[in-house]
Amino acid sequence: MEGQGYLLTGRAKVLDRPRLSWAEKMYLPAIVGGLSVTIKHLFRRKATVQFPEQKRPVPISYRGLHVLKRDENGAERCTACGLCAVACPAEAITMEAGERKPGEEHLYREEKYAIKYEINMLRCIFCGLCEEACPKEAIFLEPTFAPAGFDRNDFIYGKDRLLEGSKREEIIPPLTS
Repeated sequence: MEGQGYLLTGRAKVLDRPRLSWAEKMYLPAIVGGLSVTIKHLFRRKATVQFPEQKRPVPISYRGLHVLKRDENGAERCTACGLCAVACPAEAITMEAGERKPGEEHLYREEKYAIKYEINMLRCIFCGLCEEACPKEAIFLEPTFAPAGFDRNDFIYGKDRLLEGSKREEIIPPLTS
């Protein structure tokens, strides 16, 4: 039986196409259905937030920009152990360790500290694993949004942008609700 659409097994199901009415041929039910969706959205609350004037509430679990914390005496907590760099799946964190010199006890808690600490924010996936890996609780992810920029070099954050109490507040204004 040719033309019946038999497969190799010899079994086939013949389907009959239903006859379309005049309205269905003109796509009128589909047009009415699309217009009804549009009209429903006209009377709903707008999802748009006028950003500079209005700010959306940030969830408690939101992970934003990184900050290197200081202890209660103002000394850096980071001891350049490198666990945050090892834990980072995107390999966004690089650091150099150095020895504390006599007279710098008020600047660094331990004998070892990070001379250079950089996070490439273009590589960072904001997973929070660096925060979890840090034994000294030196790095945290704040509920602050990452600012936009046009130059790739602006997204490599050094200690000047990461340290708590530095000129960080001038560069990245804190999120206020």
